Amino acid sequence: MHFKLASLGIFLLATTMALGGCSKPAPAEEPLRSVKVIMVAEEGLRSSTEYSGEVLARVESRLGFRVGGKIIRRTVELGQRVKAGQLLAQIDAQDYKLSEAAARAQLAAATTNRDLAAADFKRFKDLREQNFISSAELERRESTWKAAQAQFDQAQAQLSSQGNQAAYANLYADAAGVVTAIDAEAGQVVAAGTPVVRIAQDGPREVLFSVPEDKVQSVRVGAPAQVTLWASQRQLQGKVREVAASADPATRTFAVRVMLDSKDEVPLGTTVSVTTAALGHAGQSAVTVPTSALVRNGDATAVWVLDSASMTVNLSPVQVQTADGNAVVLAPGLKPGTQVVTAGVHVLTPGQKVSLYQPPRAAAALPGQAAAEAGGASAPQK
Repeated sequence: MHFKLASLGIFLLATTMALGGCSKPAPAEEPLRSVKVIMVAEEGLRSSTEYSGEVLARVESRLGFRVGGKIIRRTVELGQRVKAGQLLAQIDAQDYKLSEAAARAQLAAATTNRDLAAADFKRFKDLREQNFISSAELERRESTWKAAQAQFDQAQAQLSSQGNQAAYANLYADAAGVVTAIDAEAGQVVAAGTPVVRIAQDGPREVLFSVPEDKVQSVRVGAPAQVTLWASQRQLQGKVREVAASADPATRTFAVRVMLDSKDEVPLGTTVSVTTAALGHAGQSAVTVPTSALVRNGDATAVWVLDSASMTVNLSPVQVQTADGNAVVLAPGLKPGTQVVTAGVHVLTPGQKVSLYQPPRAAAALPGQAAAEAGGASAPQK
């Protein structure tokens, strides 16, 4: 009997333990997150947009031969300074010289015909005055003389043209400057007008830079601009001279040229940064938040807004317009005075209760350190 009671007790104890192991544990309380917040307000923007540019010559000529042919000589090198009228390159002018010789021979023949027709006309004119010939015969002689004179004029013009063609076989510099590019080499056959040498002419300099299409409408010709040399940090003043009417097909940006003072001597190709009030937003008022406050909510950008009454956070979608230093400028929508979370944004959930972050206090001094400080500088007693 006692054995049965003991077995029954052991069975009931095992059953109770099995049922206790299958029960669910109590859910753990959600941790109370500490967050940092700021109160947004409209503030004046401080930063301005800088664009990288390059110093170029105001006038850069791409020189080419006015006739086609094979280049036999190039007399300048890249980066070389040239003077006005200096020989740059030559093409084979043998064919043009032969054409000039043929035109000269045609002129000689036309001169002979003209002189003969003029002599005939004079002789027949005398005969007409003596009534030895008719007026019709004199008119025919006069027509022959005029035709010969026209052929002479034509041959003379043809000779001048062929002479010019032979002279065009030499390529000269139109103005003093620096050779910035060589587009053809000796032995190459070029057509008339093909660029051979590129020269940046001496004189005023300008800065070329590009702006995106959403900013080009703000740029106006004549607007002041500040140019800073990258190497020396020297600052120059300039004015917008030209704004491209169409975008670059590759970069989809618009080229802007800023002219510098003619007294400012800046080496060609110098890298500079350009700032202008038209392209910046300094002085404007807008709502800004640190970049650490932004979170991604699907395909949209949002911030965590704190409800101070319930100490809970919820997402509020925002639209970023531009940057202002380390902050971002938001489009209108977030009201000034709203508290936005700036730290701990990636561990929050909608409706989660939070607490404001409190910086840790300075650690209390150790008892031994405090006793030593209380003792001052007195020496220990022996």
